[in-house]
Amino acid sequence: MTDRSGSKDLFDRAMQVMPGGVSSPVRSVEPYPFFVESGDGAYVTTEDGDRLVDYCMGYGPLLLGHGLPHEVREAVDAQIDDGVLYGAPTELEVEFAEHVVDRVPSMEMLRLVNTGTEATMSAVRAARGYTGDDKIVKVEGGFHGAHDGVLVEGGSGLSTLGTPDSAGVPRSFTRHTLQVPFNDADAVERVLEEFDDVACVLVEPMMGNCGPVEPDDGYLERLRELTQEHGVLLVFDEVITGFRLDLGGAQQRYGVEPDLTTLGKVAGAGFPIGVFGGRRDVMREVAPAGDVYQAGTFSGHPVTVAAGLESLRFVEREDVLGYVDSLGSKLRSGLSDVVEDTRPEYTVGGVASIFKVFFTPDGELPRDRDDVDRCDTERWRRIFWTEMRDEGVFLPPSQYESQFVSYSHTEEDVEETLEAYDEALR
Repeated sequence: MTDRSGSKDLFDRAMQVMPGGVSSPVRSVEPYPFFVESGDGAYVTTEDGDRLVDYCMGYGPLLLGHGLPHEVREAVDAQIDDGVLYGAPTELEVEFAEHVVDRVPSMEMLRLVNTGTEATMSAVRAARGYTGDDKIVKVEGGFHGAHDGVLVEGGSGLSTLGTPDSAGVPRSFTRHTLQVPFNDADAVERVLEEFDDVACVLVEPMMGNCGPVEPDDGYLERLRELTQEHGVLLVFDEVITGFRLDLGGAQQRYGVEPDLTTLGKVAGAGFPIGVFGGRRDVMREVAPAGDVYQAGTFSGHPVTVAAGLESLRFVEREDVLGYVDSLGSKLRSGLSDVVEDTRPEYTVGGVASIFKVFFTPDGELPRDRDDVDRCDTERWRRIFWTEMRDEGVFLPPSQYESQFVSYSHTEEDVEETLEAYDEALR
């Protein structure tokens, strides 16, 4: 039996100085998480000496895998030599912004921030400032960060008027947040007809935080039509999908342009970053050009934009998306065969380099949060995650989190992973 006392000892220490022993609740598993000593390519090595093939990939940012290509390392080292923070603009952030604007179809202007949470919070504020309206429509099951206005508990339809799902969030902060199911444009239409003070519809174009769950044919197009008809802004949260589903994100893949977009994760090559941007007339409302206030000491951090810009150039130059998409397709196909043989009631979802086995009860691929809720999430969390770790595979410890292929994964990794799934599911 593997000796995991290294992680246990660290967890005991962490419990004394950190709530729950972790810096983010998604990292918490029973009875305690493993602690990572190092990452290399597609693998992590734990403090217990386990070497695991990694499909968590930092919850999505590590498109290139652990470690950075030589060109990205050189860019980071050069910037560190020149200084890590100035409190003043740099040419690098202008080049980064130009690169993003040239590739994301809906972006005409953008603002750099530090996290996906900050990006979506600021995008919602910009939408409210531009429209003068207070309410937002949020798609149920979508995660848009840990800011107060989007921490709303489950339940959809016109009766959902913002019940907080976190202690410490006043009801007054969420009473303007209306929820609708994913892939239900009719519900959006009903809400927009009922309320005339909606600033924006906020949606992950592909649900990444309780999935992956893809949009039905015509769903995003209908959202675009409805928001335009009612004078409401459409906001795509592409923190997960940006630069992963396509160089221009999900909006390029699905051919639907929102008014505002949020980015993060892949854009920073593993360094903290957030981006929000879109139509020029909306973004000109952001301070100092307009009255929507947003600021941050570390926004446009020189080291982050150096890493992000050079990594995005590498992604294009080396056709990284072509490689990871092909590997993702191979993995999903193999998983479908494994599931058909071992657990035919389960389903395999995903697109491009994103994948997941859903522990569905009926063999039907989930279309929204309620469908994912009907999966055997407890078995996934309590049993399957541990079995996969014991088989040498690191997955996010929840049925609700997407899994990611990186440029560092190989076909040999995929074959070994399929064998691990087969063993664990049996």
